[in-house]
Amino acid sequence: MEAPLPSRRGGTEPPSVVMGWGERAERFAQRVVLPAVPDLEKDGGMPRSVLEGLAKEGFLGLTLPREYGGSEVDGRTFVEVLRPLARASLAVATLVAVHHSVAAAPIQEHGSPAQKERYLPAMAKGEILGAFALTEPSVGSDAQRLTTRYSRVPAGFRLKGSKMFITNGASAGVVVAFATHDPSLASRGVSAFLVPQGTPGFSTAQKLDKLGLWGSETVELVFEDCELPDGALLGEEGRGFTIAMEALEGGRIGIAACSLGVAEAALEATREGLPDEPEPWQASLLARSFVEVEAARALVERAAAKRDAGEPFATEASAAKLYASQVAFRVASRGIDAVGRGAVDRAGANPLERLFRDARVLTIVEGTTEIQERILARALLAARPGRG
Repeated sequence: MEAPLPSRRGGTEPPSVVMGWGERAERFAQRVVLPAVPDLEKDGGMPRSVLEGLAKEGFLGLTLPREYGGSEVDGRTFVEVLRPLARASLAVATLVAVHHSVAAAPIQEHGSPAQKERYLPAMAKGEILGAFALTEPSVGSDAQRLTTRYSRVPAGFRLKGSKMFITNGASAGVVVAFATHDPSLASRGVSAFLVPQGTPGFSTAQKLDKLGLWGSETVELVFEDCELPDGALLGEEGRGFTIAMEALEGGRIGIAACSLGVAEAALEATREGLPDEPEPWQASLLARSFVEVEAARALVERAAAKRDAGEPFATEASAAKLYASQVAFRVASRGIDAVGRGAVDRAGANPLERLFRDARVLTIVEGTTEIQERILARALLAARPGRG
């Protein structure tokens, strides 16, 4: 029998903090999430048992301030929670990551006292989920070219347009939505709004049938003359693009952690699917995947540590998201090559087929591979001696 892979533990994280939440997430993943995966895949929705469990365990209030009922954990602890959730189900981990990183975080950072009081306690308890609505049917990576419009009305604002590929969109109690009042102003025309579920003129147009992430609710949202009060504006008018970019920077660490979890699951599935004495080429694929997973782990942990230290982390977040998402897809792909038929049988026990489908989206969400490369290249060139 092949020797076990080296321990995944290590580093300088405080064990009393990281291991506590990480172990809780691992237990929850094993006891609640994994048994629910067949229903996730079959029904394409999140079982109530999982949602209630996430709330009960405190996973929906992890990063929120204690004054609003959250646990206020640091970035490295958040990573340690997302990894085991993603190992069991990327759909579940994505729900948690979006709820925190790009929905609760902008409210926490830019919300008024009234907005924080209205939404954050309910989000911390898991009474409502959060969603982030930036992408549009014809606008993906270039968020300066939004077509969803807003205009001033006597009572506040009116939104008109649609958003595409919105995680948690139909179930969210509040959506952080972005619109422009003048497309010619590019980023300077974009503002952010908090749209609660049930707002007249706000609806779900369709639930999307996707290649992967079958258990993740992904929808198109429509704003049809959706009227909002003045208090729905998040932050200052015209600062929406900045709010979105800040949220995505933090969100990339969350998606990198999810990617790491998927890569770890694919590595383990590959190892379990191989014979006791694999062919040399199979052993080579396994070894190559192990090294890449460990390298991805180092990048993810470094990005989280930089953010926890209050240092600029955008470059590290992009590097972690870029590499970890690619590694997740490569490790799942190699696993299918190495294991063969047992890895593509949906009725079988090996999860590689599902992991392969799910991993593909990780190279797209929170900024595509090409966007991350552009961010990194810009940072590298700006850091040349004499250019600062």
